[in-house]
Amino acid sequence: MDTEARLTQRGSSSSDPGDGTAGERPRFAFFRRLTVGRAALLGVACTGALLLVSNFVVQPFLIPSRSMQPTLRVGDRVLVNKLAYRFGNQPRRGDVVVFDGTGSFVQEPAPGRPVGDLVHGAAAALGLAEPADTDFVKRVVGVGGDDVVCCDVRGRVKVNGVPVEEDYLYPGDAPSRVPFRIAVPLGTLFVMGDHRSQSRDSRDHLGDPGGGMVPVDKVIGRADWIGWPFTHWAVVRTGGGHG
Repeated sequence: MDTEARLTQRGSSSSDPGDGTAGERPRFAFFRRLTVGRAALLGVACTGALLLVSNFVVQPFLIPSRSMQPTLRVGDRVLVNKLAYRFGNQPRRGDVVVFDGTGSFVQEPAPGRPVGDLVHGAAAALGLAEPADTDFVKRVVGVGGDDVVCCDVRGRVKVNGVPVEEDYLYPGDAPSRVPFRIAVPLGTLFVMGDHRSQSRDSRDHLGDPGGGMVPVDKVIGRADWIGWPFTHWAVVRTGGGHG
């Protein structure tokens, strides 16, 4: 009897060792599915949180052109502070701002595809794609009420009769090769790129509706930091002080 019992126990152990490994593969598949589901849910939640932060606090902005060299280079991701002008603060001369140029630099955006625009907008909001064709980054040269003139006998821009020291300009660039004199309307900004010879800015839209002036309420935020690439990480310098 003892021998039979031992044989019976040994036979049962060959199919179910009793060490908890029986049925392990189905349980592993279940936990794997659960883990993948949680990872996907976590990814969606993180993306949503980033989009919320991007929409209301800080937005990455991919620099698509050379118009702001040497301050900002093509491919830089700047972090745009959307709270900079939310609590009564106004853009100041020398600030680098990102703005919606509809009505000033672009009269009417071209019609697009709703789904494609939505996907591109989300990618741009995360700094993964170039910004919309209506979004621009420039430096504030004049604010509402300013008299902006180019140029004095030494080739400098003057604001309210005082020359501006623009040491952020691209080496070899003149402050402007196009002479102008502008009275900036209240509630608007006169903006130019740091690489003046490569920048289409307020100077190029003086004859358009709005006169090339950017309404303050079209400003998305102030470019405060270069976040990527890490080798170019820096605080975006302001400037344009009177000499």
